[in-house]
Amino acid sequence: MSSAQEVFGGGVAVITGAGAGIGAGIARYAARELGMTVVLADIDAAAIAVLRTELQESGASAVDVVCDVRDPAALERLAEQAATQAGPVTLLVNNAGVEQFGYLWDTPVGNWDRLVAININGVFHGIKAFLPRLLADAQQSWVWNLSSVGGVGASPLQAPYIMSKHAVLAITECLHQEVELAGHADHIHVQAVLPGAVASNIFESAGAVDFGDVTAAEDHRAAMLKVKEQAMDPVEAARAFFDQAAAGEFYLVSQGFVRDAMAARADVLIHRRAPFLPSGEFTVPTD
Repeated sequence: MSSAQEVFGGGVAVITGAGAGIGAGIARYAARELGMTVVLADIDAAAIAVLRTELQESGASAVDVVCDVRDPAALERLAEQAATQAGPVTLLVNNAGVEQFGYLWDTPVGNWDRLVAININGVFHGIKAFLPRLLADAQQSWVWNLSSVGGVGASPLQAPYIMSKHAVLAITECLHQEVELAGHADHIHVQAVLPGAVASNIFESAGAVDFGDVTAAEDHRAAMLKVKEQAMDPVEAARAFFDQAAAGEFYLVSQGFVRDAMAARADVLIHRRAPFLPSGEFTVPTD
């Protein structure tokens, strides 16, 4: 079995949403531990500039590119800049994402549209911009799309986010099949990333509701912030993703309880049961 260093070492990784959280963790691990050149893409110019400086000062190779994944032209420019400034892409990580709290019927239409544009359309735009280039290059390359443990389950008061992560998982599974059907599975490897509780600022910056049951939405945010206190370090999550990817796994998970959630989802579907309502406080299971 190949190691992550043998598979990814010295390559080029393009990471959207690289300014914080899981994206930044993947960038740090890829650059420092695997010697990859990382292309840091994010709408937050200041955040990726700080991370680029941090990585360069540690001796790693990094480029920052301001990119709004809602804009397909921005992803095309990112693909061009990655090629010219870093070289052929080894790993594309479609990671950018946002959260939304509150009852579905209270969710502002603008918040729904923004979440869909980033979490779902952003992944599609990344695929649309990069896949033709990867298909035309015979070198080994990987595509990671960020779903979530929420992509194999259900959770009240997070419906837009959960929906988007189910969509990303479906996109990734279909893309895997299409790459094989088109005869490129020998050099393009599509993998779904399903993080569990990994530290990020996604809960603080999550969309809110400004009418209806605002209290329920904010209570759920508070519950998720307590989960964050028990969350995994993003760099350690990245280590797990890279190790599993190098081993050829399709579903890359941060913690063992994500596999338990996958098994629970399968059981619900097999027995055609309605999703159960979680009871008590949200906690991170111990693997």
